[in-house]
Amino acid sequence: MPLTFRKSFRILPGVRLNINKRSWSITTGGGKNGPRHTRSSTGRRTTSMDLPGPFGWRRTHTSRRP
Repeated sequence: MPLTFRKSFRILPGVRLNINKRSWSITTGGGKNGPRHTRSSTGRRTTSMDLPGPFGWRRTHTSRRP
């Protein structure tokens, strides 16, 4: 089993800084019944939302860096 590194810090209410071995990201939102928006240092943007029950929704857009 490979070892992984991931750490998440709450920097403000509703804002998280996520760090892993190769990149970092900032997540905003995700309060009660609201969407979460994540922007990664690799150019990935993700919008996700938890829905009632075993459902969830996610949309990811990856932009290529020049």
